[in-house]
Amino acid sequence: MLRQNRRLFAIFLIVFIDLLGFGLILPLLPYYAETFGATDFQVGLLVAVYAAAQFIATPILGRLSDRVGRRPVLLISIAGNLVGFIILALARSLGMLFIARIIAGFTGGNISVAQAYISDVTDARSRARGLGLIGAAFGLGFIIGPALGGVLSQWGFAVPALGAAALSLLNLILVAAWLPESLTLQARQEAQARPPLTLRAMVEALRKPLVGPLLHTRFFFAMAFSTFQTIFALYALRRFNLGPRETGYILTYVGVLSVLVQGVAVGKLTQRFSERALILAATALMALSLLGWAWAPSVPILLVILAPTALSGGVLNTVINSAISKVVAPTDVGGTLGIASALEALTRILSPALGSLLLEQFGPWAPGLASGVLLLWLTTYVWRYVYRIAVVPAEVAIRPDPSPQLERLSD
Repeated sequence: MLRQNRRLFAIFLIVFIDLLGFGLILPLLPYYAETFGATDFQVGLLVAVYAAAQFIATPILGRLSDRVGRRPVLLISIAGNLVGFIILALARSLGMLFIARIIAGFTGGNISVAQAYISDVTDARSRARGLGLIGAAFGLGFIIGPALGGVLSQWGFAVPALGAAALSLLNLILVAAWLPESLTLQARQEAQARPPLTLRAMVEALRKPLVGPLLHTRFFFAMAFSTFQTIFALYALRRFNLGPRETGYILTYVGVLSVLVQGVAVGKLTQRFSERALILAATALMALSLLGWAWAPSVPILLVILAPTALSGGVLNTVINSAISKVVAPTDVGGTLGIASALEALTRILSPALGSLLLEQFGPWAPGLASGVLLLWLTTYVWRYVYRIAVVPAEVAIRPDPSPQLERLSD
C-alpha cells in the first residue's frame, strides 16, 4: 500500500508540474504572437496546431507505452516539452512559435500515459480514485499556472517560457530519479507482439461492443464541455459585459470546484455507486447545466449553475477513463486511453469554431442550447449502450488475467 501511494504521489506531482508549465504560457500566447504581427486567424491557428498535433500523437504515445513501458515514454515526452519551451523562449519569428507549439503538441500528449500508469498500479476498486488524483493535478496546474505566468510576463513573454522549460527539466529529473516502471516485462513483450496502432485500429476501437460506446460518450461529452470552456470568455463579454479579470475569477472558481471533485468526491462516489451509473448521472446533469448556462439571467445565478457543471465534468472525465481501462486487455490500456485523449483533442479543434459561429449567428444563448441538446441525446445513448450493457461487471474487471471477452475486445 505504501509503495502504491508513493507511485500515485509521484504521478500526481509529475502531472501537476507538467500542467503548471503548460498553464504558464497558454494565456500569454496570443499576446506573444501579436509581438510578431500575428493576425487573429493566425493566433487561432497557433492554438489549433497544438491540439492537432496532440490528436495525432497521443494514441501513438499511449500504444508505445504499452510496448516499451510507461517510464521511457514519459521521459521522451517531457524532454520534448523541454525543447518546445526553449524554442518558444528563444523565438524570433512567428514561424518559430508555430514550431515550438507543434513540438509541444506532439510530445505533450503524455496524460494518457500517466493514466495508463495509474491503471497499472491500482486495482479495479481504487482506479477511479487514482485517476481522480490525475484530474486534480491537471486542474491545479491550470489554476496556478496562468496566475504565475501573468506575474512572470512583466519581465517579457520569454520569461514564462523559460520558467516552463525549467519546470520540464525538473519533471525530467523527477521521472528519471523517482518513478519506477509500472509494466512487467511480460506485459511489454505481449504488447510488442501486437500490431502497431493505425487509423484503422482507431476506427475499429469505436466499433467494439464495450469500449466503443465509452469512446463515443467521451467524444460527445468533450465536444459539449469544450464548447463551454473555449467560448466562455466571449459569452461572458457578450452576455454580462464582463472583463478578463472577472471572467478569470469565474473560471478559477470552476477550476477549484473541479479539483475538489476529482481529488476528493470521485473516490467517495465510486465507493457508493457503479461507474456506469455515475457516467449516466454526470451526462444528464451536464445537459441540464449547459441549458441553464444558456439562459442564466445574472452572474450570481450563473455561479450557482456552474457548480453542477464542475461536478459533472469532474466526475465523468475521471470515471470514464477508469471504465475504459477495465474493458480492454492490459496490453491495450495505454493505446486505448490515448485514443480517448485524441478524441478529446479533436473536440478542442472543432468546438471553438462551432461555438463562436453559433454565438455570432444567434446570440450568447446558442452555444449552451446546442451543447445541452447534444448531451440530452447523449444521455439516452448512455442509458442504452453504457448503463445497460457496455460496462464489464466488476468481478470480470478485477481478474488478474484478461478474460476471453477482454481478449476479443483487443483483437
